[in-house]
Order: sequence, then structure tokens, then C-alpha cells
Amino acid sequence: MATLYQLHSSMDKLERSTEELSRTWHAGDSILLLGTTVAFIDWLNASLGENDIDGIAGIYALSDDVAQLTPNIVTQLNLAAKLTGLLTDDEWVTLTQDSQFDKVVTVAL
Repeated sequence: MATLYQLHSSMDKLERSTEELSRTWHAGDSILLLGTTVAFIDWLNASLGENDIDGIAGIYALSDDVAQLTPNIVTQLNLAAKLTGLLTDDEWVTLTQDSQFDKVVTVAL
């Protein structure tokens, strides 16, 4: 079974949050970026590699969180290529209840 990690981190705590995530990570797990964390996706990807986190099944973000970013930033981040999907609040709830995940873990330092 897989874990869905909900990651809510500021830029200054992203490395530590990723280290915490790595302690229980297994290939096939997924990540949901909450709040402003989506704006740090490039740093997150670098940190994932540094912490030997691989085999990611999906990286998701909430559409409301992405809507808080300017269109220019969204384009520069190239989120369409880096995210598995954008979720509404209802889709988020459905994802957390999906049978593919045996647990949902929130990392918010």
C-alpha cells in the first residue's frame, strides 16, 4: 500500500520537511503540496533528490493554492509539466479516501 504525504512548508523549512518525509518514504507514495509549497516546486524536486526520495507516484496541488500565484509565476514554474494534477477541495477529500493509500500523513513544520 502507498502513503499520501500532504506537505505544507515554507521555503525556509522545506529541506527539513523533506528530510522528515524521507524517514518513512517508499517508492509508489504520492505528495500533495499545500498552501504556498507549490511555489517552491523546483526547490522541492532538488531536495527530494538530495534525500533519496524516488519512485514518486504523483505530485498534486490544490487549484485554489495555484490560483493564488500570479499567471507569470505559474508559467515560469511550468506547473503543468511538474504536477500530476490540480485538485479541487472535493477531489482532495476523494484522494485522501482512495483505497490506493493506506495512510495519509501531513508534514507541516
